[in-house]
Amino acid sequence: MPGVIATANRVNDFVVKFANVNGTGSASANSLVMKAIFRMGVPVTGKNYFPSNIQGLPTWYEIRVTRDGYTARASQVDIMVAMNAETYSRDVREVNSGGYLIYDSTWPRSSLLQRGDITVIEVPLAKLVNENFDGVRNRILLKNIAYAGVLAALIDVDLEVISALLSESYGKKPKLLDSNTKALRLGYDYVKQNLTSPLPLRVEHMDKTRGHIMIDGNTAAGLGCVYAGATVGAWYPITPSTSLMDAFKGFCERYRVDPETGERNFAVLQAEDELAAVGMVLGASWNGARAFTPTSGPGISLMNEFVGLAYYAEVPCVIFDVQRVGPSTGMPTRTQQSDLMLCAYASHGDTRHVLLFPANPEECFYLAVQAFDIAERLQTPVFVLSDLDIGMNDWMCPDLQWDDAYRPDRGKILSPEELAGLEKFYRYVDRDDDAITYRTLPGTSSKGAYFTRGSGHNQYGAYTEDSAEYQFVLDRLKRKFANAPKYLPKPVMVGAGASDVGIVSLGSCDGAIREALDVLGRQKINVDYLRVKAFPFNNDVEAFLKSHSTIFVVEQNRDAQLKSLLTLETAVEKSKLYSILSYSGFPMSAEPIVNGIRAKLAEAPRLTAVPRKI
Repeated sequence: MPGVIATANRVNDFVVKFANVNGTGSASANSLVMKAIFRMGVPVTGKNYFPSNIQGLPTWYEIRVTRDGYTARASQVDIMVAMNAETYSRDVREVNSGGYLIYDSTWPRSSLLQRGDITVIEVPLAKLVNENFDGVRNRILLKNIAYAGVLAALIDVDLEVISALLSESYGKKPKLLDSNTKALRLGYDYVKQNLTSPLPLRVEHMDKTRGHIMIDGNTAAGLGCVYAGATVGAWYPITPSTSLMDAFKGFCERYRVDPETGERNFAVLQAEDELAAVGMVLGASWNGARAFTPTSGPGISLMNEFVGLAYYAEVPCVIFDVQRVGPSTGMPTRTQQSDLMLCAYASHGDTRHVLLFPANPEECFYLAVQAFDIAERLQTPVFVLSDLDIGMNDWMCPDLQWDDAYRPDRGKILSPEELAGLEKFYRYVDRDDDAITYRTLPGTSSKGAYFTRGSGHNQYGAYTEDSAEYQFVLDRLKRKFANAPKYLPKPVMVGAGASDVGIVSLGSCDGAIREALDVLGRQKINVDYLRVKAFPFNNDVEAFLKSHSTIFVVEQNRDAQLKSLLTLETAVEKSKLYSILSYSGFPMSAEPIVNGIRAKLAEAPRLTAVPRKI
């Protein structure tokens, strides 16, 4: 391995990035390496950056090996596995000084790989595979497994762990198991026989993944829908939310089919567009089913008309918005948090909606369950705003827990006996003075029948164009929204609460912020952090905003949408809020947060994070 650059030993703390061609089957090999490191007890995260259009374009997969359990994207690449000659120039630029680049040396090395401060590792992967396997497609697929073997030798991944993973995947297909095992050994043995290994960047067994799983947010949310008792899902396929419905369907086929009769106790409907999909969900919800639709920003745009109907007619439903880059089609396979304002006030007229903000796949599971309870308790649409990073990437999360004593909160639904005791049922009369009215389900009793109106209606459910009657209903809906925080998840507070400086954020920014807090803490800069989990905001958010003189609002969009919501919906002084924004389409790292806070505090030394006197 000529030209090796001296690098300090770093164990269980580095980043590997794979540069591939989309459609060549590289995902299996990349995932194999990540899972093997995870099974060695070492915390990892996996970020997939893939094209939105056709096979043959560049794709990247990034594994962060992180003994400290950080979940954010790192700001540098230590090892680049460059398998796409078209992106060599870009890939070599990303490697951190002192890092490594591995490439297929079957063909002469491009001058684009020349960089004096990194080590280039040459492995004739195509030659090795072509000499040992037949068939063009087979060789392409197995070259990926071969480079997984190369990397395993270089960073000291336990070969027995990888072999066990291959056995789990191909144990029932002996020929595939044999060919994949052979390809793995080809790469591994080449390194051991021809190169110096392991590198100074390597992995060692730990015990930090016990009690954890690797899962993506869409799978976790789909499972949460099953546990919540959802039986109807309608959707129109759209990146990056389609796999949520795929997961729900898969779980239902496993757990919602009567073993004796074969009867399916669920319905999954693919609509002709997103407007039709949410219409199906409203129909199912009105009939008493727990129903939902997964989509992304463009789908929310199309759904607005029916969302307004659900808000005004008070029909519960759950909408999962796995956010991606906009506007318009935008970049469908990149992540962002740019639908906050769209969802908060979706539809024409005066509307406000409940939003939930999971920060990781674990919360996608739990908040999916809560979303259905909240929707039925408040009789309104509930949006769960995930994003592509959470929804489609690989996260290490604690084992999901479930309380078998859980029973769905169906809200204020009148039973036949309760209806019988009423002189007359009126759908929109606020009998309890809590702004939430009673509803009935079709088929319960003829006494509970009513006409659901999206047009002007009074508290008795009758059509009206009378100004006073219309305003009476609209004012009650406003009170219902104002009372909603009592039913919503509380924000998460990190810090002693003794600093003048605070961070407010939401969703997948959490991992980057927590890492930034550690970095700032080592620099003696103490910052309080409040993660909002729901909208409308509760009193804890108001109190946090009031008690800090400098507040950094961290979010992943261009126009500071969370900051806008805070200024619109709270009494915060706008001049106290400073935005730290990331809207590149890539998951946020800790670096811009650390740099943004340090730069601002340097401008105003009087606002440094010195504990206040109580």
